[in-house]
Amino acid sequence: MNILIIHTAFIGDIVLSTALVSKVKEKYPDSDIYYLTTPLGKEILKNNPKIKEIIIYDKRGKDRGFKAFISFVRKIRKLKIDVCLTPHRYLRSSILSFLSGAKIRVGYDIANLSFVFNKKIKYDKTKHEVEKLLSFIDDSPKRFELEMYPNEKDKVKIDTILKNLAKDKKIILIAPGSKWFTKKWPEEYFRTLIQNLVKRDDLLVVITGGKEEKEIELNLDSKVLDLRGEISLLELAELTKRASLVVSNDSAPIHITSAFPNTRIVGIFGPTVKEFGFFPWSENSKVFEINGLYCRPCAIHGGNFCPEKHFRCMREITPDLIENEIYNYIDKVKADE
Repeated sequence: MNILIIHTAFIGDIVLSTALVSKVKEKYPDSDIYYLTTPLGKEILKNNPKIKEIIIYDKRGKDRGFKAFISFVRKIRKLKIDVCLTPHRYLRSSILSFLSGAKIRVGYDIANLSFVFNKKIKYDKTKHEVEKLLSFIDDSPKRFELEMYPNEKDKVKIDTILKNLAKDKKIILIAPGSKWFTKKWPEEYFRTLIQNLVKRDDLLVVITGGKEEKEIELNLDSKVLDLRGEISLLELAELTKRASLVVSNDSAPIHITSAFPNTRIVGIFGPTVKEFGFFPWSENSKVFEINGLYCRPCAIHGGNFCPEKHFRCMREITPDLIENEIYNYIDKVKADE
């Protein structure tokens, strides 16, 4: 049986969908799984032994336009897909599912053009995103973990970066970025946290993010390892695997780290809430948020400014709260060693 998964969303969404890949392979062990995603999505899924082929749909590049779209559809139909699973709820993905040639097409009941699916999954807002994805197969309560597969080259790269730096130290990985301004904990709070963490000789503070995160002014001490824009997504995965703790806004690093449950996650949630379904899947996590705030949540993806102009959802999560959480966890880990 040939099974196609169509998901061309954000990095974090693709990471979360790796649990669905695992469930598909467990239920249909003899199936061939094809995964249609973006070029960036491929970077997340590379080396996954459960996926036969990752199909890149470059919707903003070479596959843009009507002719390219028709050519791409022909490529999909040659695979002779039996079942098409489409967690992405938007127009183009629904059309691709319909044109895939699959006899069984599964998608959410609230998706654009949902009538093209002959099996509709209820989009239950009360569930975590991973639970929603797993429901594409059945309603079994069995838990499936997120999976990422750094290869030997990725491991060597991180070995080289950390050489002589992490000896006898616990790695604290800090991800200060987000696409949305209101999802970002204030720069000055990150600066204060980092300045205090480097005072401890038993910690190695590492900053991560894309090139765009370099614009965040952190005034880093020479003891801090700044890897913003320097490593790939799978190299980041290898780094989070080695870290003791990751501090992140409500953004992709939370989900990447969830693939490595031995690493503690400290999530900072401002305008968004856990009930949206995108809180850490890892049970080794703690989310900091201001409960009971009248204006929260304000938007599912955050925004470019605080509508109320006070930004209390982030400003009331002070650096000392995060710092104490880090110290308490690290000291506990050391006591258990």
